[in-house]
Amino acid sequence: MTYSFPSAQRRSRPAPSSTPTIVPEPDPGPLPEHSLHPTRGVRRIGDRVFSGLSLSSAGFISFIIAAIGVFLLWRAVPALSNNAKGLVGFFTYSEAWNTTDTSAMYFGIPNLLAVTVMISLLALVLAMPVALGIAIYLSNYAPKNLVKPLGHLVDMLAAVPSIVYGLWGWQVLGPSLKELYVFLHAHLSFIPLFATYPNSPSFDTGRNVFTGGVVLAVMILPVIAATTREVFVQTPKGHIEAALALGATRWEVVRMTVLPFGRSAFIAGGMLGLGRALGETMALYMVVSPSTAFRGSLFDGGTTFATAIANAAPEFNDDLRAGAYIAAGLVLFALTFLVNALARGVISRRKK
Repeated sequence: MTYSFPSAQRRSRPAPSSTPTIVPEPDPGPLPEHSLHPTRGVRRIGDRVFSGLSLSSAGFISFIIAAIGVFLLWRAVPALSNNAKGLVGFFTYSEAWNTTDTSAMYFGIPNLLAVTVMISLLALVLAMPVALGIAIYLSNYAPKNLVKPLGHLVDMLAAVPSIVYGLWGWQVLGPSLKELYVFLHAHLSFIPLFATYPNSPSFDTGRNVFTGGVVLAVMILPVIAATTREVFVQTPKGHIEAALALGATRWEVVRMTVLPFGRSAFIAGGMLGLGRALGETMALYMVVSPSTAFRGSLFDGGTTFATAIANAAPEFNDDLRAGAYIAAGLVLFALTFLVNALARGVISRRKK
């Protein structure tokens, strides 16, 4: 049998593929931005306009505050230069304020500062516990159908004109506190805060620092209560529900979750109320008997920065006389600005 072998093995060719070859198209490059976001140009213009207006408003407010400070300083410098007690005496001289003779003026702010701070701090001490109780009740205990009416009622206290508070304090509150004043004086007169002096206001009228502090406490109460309540209601619900699930009582929930969460807001609200109290004029003008000599008693009369300026309005026809009171106003402006700045700082830190 004869076998034949091929001289060369035929190479196999790959079968043609049934799938067509896809040739990629050239990259056209990125699409124009306006085709992807047809309204972005409009938005950018709106954002720029809004940002510009916001920046202008903030700058305008800052300019106004700075202009007020510069004006007060500009008007106060000539009077301070003519003060017989000098610049140091302006902060240390506590005797009578005398600007009648502009060639020999002598004036100082220690008494004004002491009365202003004492009345404001007394108002703060009286208002803060009550405001805290109101905020806790409205945010955690009050029925839902009473929260809004009671909240509006508290907020309405801030809308009452200060002259109405002054009339109420003068005609109603002061005489009504006579028995309390007699009791405190009888049992605590050994403490300088509750002592009386020969020219102290009568207990029958009640026109003293104590009455002024009570009136101011009512006036700043809604500011503190509203600020605190707004933060208390933002306490995370998960924290409250977790505490209740662990068997905590409602008061324990408030003490362990709500109060720690809103502590800084409560402090900030108190500082905002203090800023309001420092500059109050009309109510204290009517409630507190004016006196240039203050000896640190709650039953004494006194003059704050604001009431001193209001009392001296007839003297403002002379630049030097007006400048003496403008210098006192400059101190009040700086004090109020500092207190409000601290309050805003506390609130900003809490938001972060």
